[in-house]
Amino acid sequence: MNGGLTDFVAGLPKAELHVHHVGSASPRIVAELAARHPGVVPSDPAQLAEFFAFRDFAHFIEVYLAVVDLVRTPEDVRLLTMEVARDMAAQNIRYAELTCTPYTSVLPHDDERGMPIEAYTEAIEDARVAAERDLGVVLRWIYDIPGESGLPAADATLDFALRHPCDGLIGFGLGGPEVGVSRPQFQPHFDAARSAGLRSVPHAGETTGPQTVWDAIRLLGAERIGHGTSAAQDPALLAHLADHGIPLEVCPSSNVATRAVDRIEEHPIRVFRDAGVTITVNSDDPPMFNTTLDHEYELAAELLDLDEPGVAELARAAVRASFQDDAGKRRLLDEIDDYCATPS
Repeated sequence: MNGGLTDFVAGLPKAELHVHHVGSASPRIVAELAARHPGVVPSDPAQLAEFFAFRDFAHFIEVYLAVVDLVRTPEDVRLLTMEVARDMAAQNIRYAELTCTPYTSVLPHDDERGMPIEAYTEAIEDARVAAERDLGVVLRWIYDIPGESGLPAADATLDFALRHPCDGLIGFGLGGPEVGVSRPQFQPHFDAARSAGLRSVPHAGETTGPQTVWDAIRLLGAERIGHGTSAAQDPALLAHLADHGIPLEVCPSSNVATRAVDRIEEHPIRVFRDAGVTITVNSDDPPMFNTTLDHEYELAAELLDLDEPGVAELARAAVRASFQDDAGKRRLLDEIDDYCATPS
């Protein structure tokens, strides 16, 4: 990556659509939380680096859940959210839809460590308002079913979304392992969430085949697909995604780190682009994968042979695929245009 394009990406106003709340905790924040709540997660930075060396997707989930377990109090939630927003502001991320998994932090999931949903909601909303006011970062929430916890987690997550909604909540998602976690079982939950006005954004096709993506579209009403990596194996699916304008939330470094893709050079992002599928570039769990959104844009530029105008169009695609209102989209698109029109 040449220095000029690196500088261009760094200054480019951006939106991020696939990034996890807890998974965005920097080593500094994880270390602080680990010191507050001693256990399996080390607080020493060098040991943390080793802790985040993933063997495969199953090991990643194991490590991820260990970090999730560190977020136990409203103070933990506020600290995490504000620090994530600061990291975003440093990259000129203006708008982000953070995937939150309240089930792992909220009572009655864990009577000893959980917090009431009201306290969780108040904490993320306090931080959201402060992030926009103090840092210029607009945050919105996607409540995510942890698939490994099955229908009880789905029932609870839907209850949190519908009975305890907050101003920043816009979407309903599904994450965690895909193997052995069928998408059809969650159709009633997504039907109810969509009926309440929430947008459908499940993960699909990250570590399983194209059928998982088809299920997410046909049964869960997916408006975007988290990852969708295996869609490259099915020309009919690619055509459907392109024809119906269903974007993919592509996370290159994540896919390599979790072994969903063997090597970055083998990532199917070019297949998606050539098939006319809308691509958005995202970081997923950036500190865990030793990446940033800026770096993911640089990787995408290399994989797609993009120049500055091409990279700017990637940024515009993310804005257009976001769930912010039309006025918000227009402001951010204008900001991107103004940035590109300014002589470097």
